[in-house]
Amino acid sequence: MKLIYIANIRLPTEKAHGIQIMKMCEALSNQDLDVELLVPRRINDLLEDPFDFYQVKRIFKITRILCFDLVSFEKWRIGFFVSTLSFLFFTKIYLFFREYDILYSRELLTGLFFRNYFFELHNFLQKPGRFYKFLIFKPRTIFALTGFLKDNLKKTGIADKKIMILPDAVDLAEFSPSLDREGARKKLNLPLDKKIIIYTGSFLFYKWKGIGSLLDAGKLLKDDFLFVLVGGHPWEIRKLKERPIPLNVLLVSYQKHEIIPYYLKAADIFVIPNEKGDAISEKYTSPLKLFEYMASRRPIISSDLPSLREILTEKEALFFEAGNPADLVRAIKKIFEDKDLSEKLSYNAYQKVKDYTWEKRAKKIIFETSDKKLY
Repeated sequence: MKLIYIANIRLPTEKAHGIQIMKMCEALSNQDLDVELLVPRRINDLLEDPFDFYQVKRIFKITRILCFDLVSFEKWRIGFFVSTLSFLFFTKIYLFFREYDILYSRELLTGLFFRNYFFELHNFLQKPGRFYKFLIFKPRTIFALTGFLKDNLKKTGIADKKIMILPDAVDLAEFSPSLDREGARKKLNLPLDKKIIIYTGSFLFYKWKGIGSLLDAGKLLKDDFLFVLVGGHPWEIRKLKERPIPLNVLLVSYQKHEIIPYYLKAADIFVIPNEKGDAISEKYTSPLKLFEYMASRRPIISSDLPSLREILTEKEALFFEAGNPADLVRAIKKIFEDKDLSEKLSYNAYQKVKDYTWEKRAKKIIFETSDKKLY
């Protein structure tokens, strides 16, 4: 069967959705599907080949579709809307002359140009209008990242059987490098004598990521603790350095995905400090870092938020009050003081994440779409 995957993204990209899309195309291809990924032809400072950039096997095709690249236009929303419409319009022309069995998209506006497609939903408007509701009813099946997304879809009138919850996933082999903690620290020039707490991801692009809580927690701990924050864009790091940065906080710029497992192996603890008060943070996110943490066999400290509790329980993580640096420090100290707890959380998280691999995610998509091919 031929599967077309529509993704309106800059590729490659330093953002996590690039990893997710490339890994899913690889996993779908591993299930004997003929996969073609369609992305817009956009200006990009990252010039590497996507397969090399993400360390993904060349077993699917990437086609770049013409679009009016106005994303950087000063009125960003208008620019993005026009770019998206043009990308989908030229995608429609491209596919008019080609045969395929399954059309899979992450783009809501796909419904303006296509019928009989499958849609992966990552967010939901707080107050959806008529236009949004018109589009959200178009897909044959909606793959929702979280149960909260499914609940919102059902409130709009979409049938339960039309929605499938499909969290993100991980490549277990990728996050099991042979280096031990000491070896990973030597490779990355990290101190061997510090208690290292690792965070990976963007710093300020999304305010709800909770970087402020990490910086404030650093002020409350002694110098034998080291927070290593990995993944910041240069402008994010410059902005953060406008405020006093504790000496026990190390800001590391964006790293290629193949380097991240070594940072995770170098850690004593992982932290997910998402803030409350934002719908994406509280209900809709299914962060890739969570599954990568679980696969890396270190204890996880997590904000106590519903979106994160969809995957984690007290058996796999130690929770702290979101946005409370003092409670984060309390959780960090507890992990270091209780070795049995640390080992138990690490073991349980790894056992659970075995159910969240890209291959298993791909099989669920194929099972759901296999009897719903295009007419």
